[in-house]
Formats: sequence, structure tokens, C-alpha cells
Amino acid sequence: MAVWNPDVYLKFAGVRFRPAMDLMQQIPLTDPARIYDLGCGTGHLTGILHQRWPGARVAGVDSSPEMLARARADFPSLEWIEADISKWRAEVPADLNFSNAALQWVPRHSEIVPSLLRQVRPGGWLAIQLPRHIDDPGHLLILETAREPRWNAKLAPLGSQLVVHAPDEYWTWLRPLAAQLDIWETIYQHELDGENPVVEFFRGTQLRPYLQALAPAEQSEFLASYGEKAARAYPRQANGKTLFPFRRLFVLAQAN
Repeated sequence: MAVWNPDVYLKFAGVRFRPAMDLMQQIPLTDPARIYDLGCGTGHLTGILHQRWPGARVAGVDSSPEMLARARADFPSLEWIEADISKWRAEVPADLNFSNAALQWVPRHSEIVPSLLRQVRPGGWLAIQLPRHIDDPGHLLILETAREPRWNAKLAPLGSQLVVHAPDEYWTWLRPLAAQLDIWETIYQHELDGENPVVEFFRGTQLRPYLQALAPAEQSEFLASYGEKAARAYPRQANGKTLFPFRRLFVLAQAN
């Protein structure tokens, strides 16, 4: 399993957390008792969930020991569970199962996503945000670079790791189980600072398994090759910023 680096991940915290904050505003809960943050990472959003619903018992669930170590250090009063989302089960039915930009790393959405809604009490909510950028240059150029002859043998198998389906598929899987179901997409037009910031953004997430499959010298070469492509696809604008469009998929379902 690829290792997560909390510091690299948090470098773009504002960009990464904005969709989660937008999703949180759409959740019509007033006094929940039990909330799980699935794929909680560094725990910063878990802390925000607790701030919004201070009367709830809030737990963060993640499979990364590195991320959970950071979460425990920064938010020692909250509950942290090391577990794979695909195997995790709520100890009691949740009022809210919340997941921000995590389920794309988990296969079998046709099974996992309905299962997460079934673990919510009647009237409770499942709230999910997923990056749906599979057709964008930032994603496609990673795959293209990985297929270059010098790295293809090591990296080509990693190209199928991310899994995000079309909105209508999530509707099909969840509609029979949901009293209410709202699914939408938003394209955020992020302005990023720095030299070739798209590379730095993906170093915290999607590039991790590719880089960790390579020797240190190869990592530098891979980043240089990808960076040249990314700089052409995402040129710096006249104001010195880099415009980074990013599509996000949102799912909000209330349990029957």
C-alpha cells in the first residue's frame, strides 16, 4: 500500500477541503448522535464535522497509519479508527457517514456505496464527494507518462487504481435504498500558486503510488517528464497563477 505524506497532502488544504465544506453545508442534520468520517486522512475535516455538530460522537476512519498519526497529534480528543473502508462496519448505525475524496481508492462501488448507506439509521445520511477528473489532462498525462518505455513495466499496472463512476450509476445503486437522493457535479476553477503547481498538487495524492514504485533517481526523472507535460497543459496565466479546473461528484442520500 502506498504511503501517505500528511505535509505534502496539506500543502493544498484549501483546494482539497473546499468541496467537503460545500457538501457539509447541504447535509440537513440538526442533532446527530454518531458520525463517521470515512477516509479521514489528517483528520482536519473530522474536526470540522465535530465543530458543526459538537453533540455528536465523531470518529475518523482511515487505512493510513501516517495520516492517523497526524490526526491523533492534531486532534487528540477525537476518536480514530485504523481500517480499510471496504472492510469497515459501523459499530452502531450512523446518523451520518461522510466521505471526502477517499472512495476513489476503493474498488467495487456498486457494493461498497450501498453498504455505507445501509449502515446509516433510517432518516440519517450518507454524504460522499469524489474527484471525477478521469478525462482531465492532469490525470491522463500521469497515465501517459507511466506508459513511457522506461517505466511501463513498473507503472502501467497502476493505471487502473482510481475508480469513479458516472452519476447515473450511483443513482441506480442508491435509489432503492434512499428516501431522498441528490447527486450533482461541480467544476472548481482553482487558481494555484507556485512553479508548476499541478505536479505538487498530485504529488500529495494520485502520484504517490507511481513515485513509490520507482527508485529515487527514477522518481526525479518521472516528475520531470510529467512536469513538462503538465506545464503545457496548465500554463501560467497573465496574473502569475495557474488555472486548474477540477470536476467533483457529490452524492447525498437519506436512508429509508
